[in-house]
Amino acid sequence: MSANQENFDALLFSMAQQMEGGVPEMLDTVFGFLLRKTDFYTGAPDGQAEQMVLDAFNKHAKGAEEQRRKKKAELAEEERKRHERAKKKKEEEEEESKKGATVTELTDEEAERIQKEIEQEKQKKEAPKEDVKKEEESKSDDEEQDKDKGKLVPNAGNGFDFENFSWTQTLQEVEVRVDLGKTPLKSRDLFIDIRKTHLRCGIKGRDAIIDGPLPHEIKVDESTWTLDAGRSLLINLEKVNQMNWWNRLITTHEEINTQKINPEPSKLSDLDGETRGLVEKMMYDQRQKELGLPTSEDQKKQDMLKKFMEQHPEMDFSKCKFN
Repeated sequence: MSANQENFDALLFSMAQQMEGGVPEMLDTVFGFLLRKTDFYTGAPDGQAEQMVLDAFNKHAKGAEEQRRKKKAELAEEERKRHERAKKKKEEEEEESKKGATVTELTDEEAERIQKEIEQEKQKKEAPKEDVKKEEESKSDDEEQDKDKGKLVPNAGNGFDFENFSWTQTLQEVEVRVDLGKTPLKSRDLFIDIRKTHLRCGIKGRDAIIDGPLPHEIKVDESTWTLDAGRSLLINLEKVNQMNWWNRLITTHEEINTQKINPEPSKLSDLDGETRGLVEKMMYDQRQKELGLPTSEDQKKQDMLKKFMEQHPEMDFSKCKFN
């Protein structure tokens, strides 16, 4: 975008704020001005004015697509770096754990006896809790299954496929692909109206393919659409709330079962630092439990115990029981 174009941003933005009809009304105003005050339509050969409009539109459509690809590439790079940091952190923790495990003042027989006593005591305390937990989890699962019974199963993109259009989603955006038929069309053959809580699109002269209120708000200025080979319309809707999954594209559609959504690993990169750290800790502890290994809290307690035993070699811990 040239500097000269940016000089008019404030003026155009002021106009846009006064257009209750959104983009369609603003375009109507601009072309009305060209008709009334210039020879835009009459001063050039037939078809030249329309071609000028299409050239300008296609120029900026390419720029919008480039911005979208750049954003996705940045998200992928952030996810790669996050994986590297997580891997490095895990390796450091494993290394520290190995180092700590070699520091002990007990004989092998004493250490084995203490460990057996700890495990026996732990099993006695956790057995009733595990039974209650399993029963509560079973009830919760049954309730969730009843609640989600009859809902649509999401497609591979966490959306749904209809007869002549489909939609997919990430936590950041919703992508809608509309089938326009076998005959290639041009942008002038379509009508697309994207609003904060409403989407309407289709082929001029026919009933709308999609027309209804959205379940959540979108960022209109950051939402785009493109025509793919004249046979399909691709619409990208930027979500306002980027922390939840949509259960439908239009509020009149049937709900999909969001419990069956398969989120991408990259979604952790969308959380703030504190929340992401908490989630990663929970995921690490869950993996440790599944492998029968100590959680981060257990490791911290063991490290404190080993440090205390190391600082007090004169004490006899052989008959102690540790909870």
